[in-house]
Amino acid sequence: MEWLSAENVVAVGTAVVGIVASGVMVWYERRVPRRKRIGYRVQMDNPVGDDVRSGRPNRRLGLFEETPGMSDATLVLLRVENDGSQGIDRDDYTGPERHGLTAVFTDRTIRGVSVTQPTDTDHLMDHFTADRGFGYADNTLRIPRVPLNRGDHFKLLVLLSGGDVGRGIRLYGGLRDGEVHPNRSATPDDTPPLFSRAARLISILLTLCVVALATIVVVRDDSPPPIGCARGTLTVTGSTAFAPVVREVARAYAHDCEGAHITVDPHGSTSGIRELAAAGAARKKGSPPVVALSDGPKPAGLDDLRENRVAVSVFALVVHDDVPLRNLSTADVRRLYRGRIANWRQLGGPDLPVVLVSRDANSGTRQVFQRRVLGRGEIANSSVDCVHQDDPTAPVLRCELDSTDQVLATVAATPGAIGYSELNLADRAKGLHPLDLDGDPPSVDAIEHGTSDYPYREIEYAYTYGRPPADSLASSFLTYLTRGNGQDVIRTHGHLPCWTPEGLRLCADESFSP
Repeated sequence: MEWLSAENVVAVGTAVVGIVASGVMVWYERRVPRRKRIGYRVQMDNPVGDDVRSGRPNRRLGLFEETPGMSDATLVLLRVENDGSQGIDRDDYTGPERHGLTAVFTDRTIRGVSVTQPTDTDHLMDHFTADRGFGYADNTLRIPRVPLNRGDHFKLLVLLSGGDVGRGIRLYGGLRDGEVHPNRSATPDDTPPLFSRAARLISILLTLCVVALATIVVVRDDSPPPIGCARGTLTVTGSTAFAPVVREVARAYAHDCEGAHITVDPHGSTSGIRELAAAGAARKKGSPPVVALSDGPKPAGLDDLRENRVAVSVFALVVHDDVPLRNLSTADVRRLYRGRIANWRQLGGPDLPVVLVSRDANSGTRQVFQRRVLGRGEIANSSVDCVHQDDPTAPVLRCELDSTDQVLATVAATPGAIGYSELNLADRAKGLHPLDLDGDPPSVDAIEHGTSDYPYREIEYAYTYGRPPADSLASSFLTYLTRGNGQDVIRTHGHLPCWTPEGLRLCADESFSP
């Protein structure tokens, strides 16, 4: 169910946390009494005399050196503050003594005290008198009942002797509807935290929820499904050279359109067209769920097959890397494939026998090569395994393979071998390199911009038996392939989509007609 998606769950969870947290805070403010609080912090506790912990004597001048008993003296800065939600009056101190608070310095003796306060609280000094209980004895400091507005504070600089720094320091006293508690202090200028621990935890939790929701929204794929998605099954057959494009587009369509099951089963252009024609003839009514891809147009006589021009495909002649040639003339290529050149040294190459690695008769890549480059068919097959010459009378060794991948692998493994392939696959293969023809490189960009007369190219056709229904999977898939997201896949694989501005011109060019 879509309402149970991850982003919806996180969004609802965030809203619930926010509402509950707000309710708890309102309840706390209304139901929990507002408390008076006095906090204290030790902002400094340093040795004036010898540093007992390190065992090193300190260096002193003036009164610190001349005054007796300074060898074990320490200075403590104690900050006392109203960090509650209400002001504190003199009558809020509940102890029976005249003074309101008591500070105890464990194992140390007080030698003197100085009181400081911010400039905007000068009135506090009037309360630090002996009549109001201000004084000390041994390790105990008596602090008067000082009224403190919310946020007010004062500081006590205490000179001590007879003990080491770091010993316990405690402030206590009675406070009506309140408490005296220690605060944490890192530096003399440290201020109380702006938010309570509960507020910080709630803020962190809400922030994590919002970040999680934002991450899901950004990462998720909001692309709407293609218009006209269809369900059902479809078989795509035909060209092995164009098969990588079809496989990727089929996966993308199945991902975008639920309920579509597409099988890609390439056997070569001619074989695919025959399979489509047979499926249509066997079907009594309508168009079978089969699409055949072909490197070039269908054979004559198959009038029931309806064509869709998909892309301009560029092919390349490839040779083993031991043959350093980079360019051949069309005339030399024809001599090679008529068996008139048996050794590469006849073309200025190394002393290696020529091995022609071709495709079988069902291959559209072979038919394009014969039609666009050779102008005729190839010589007869003379080897089954592309290694041993079975016909000793043949001028060169020539073999036939079932797929483009087999041709590329065999050329790369056979010194002196030459074959042909779809350009993008040839560019990625190792152990071989493509050849220019008549000085023109095999380049989709050059052909697209009209700067090359490279001949080994052809339109890629998609055929159906008759016109499939508009709501059929075959019709929807062809639209996706030719005009939808499939165009990006076609371009990525090194082909030129027919439905781009330049592609429309090239795919409509009469020079591509058989």
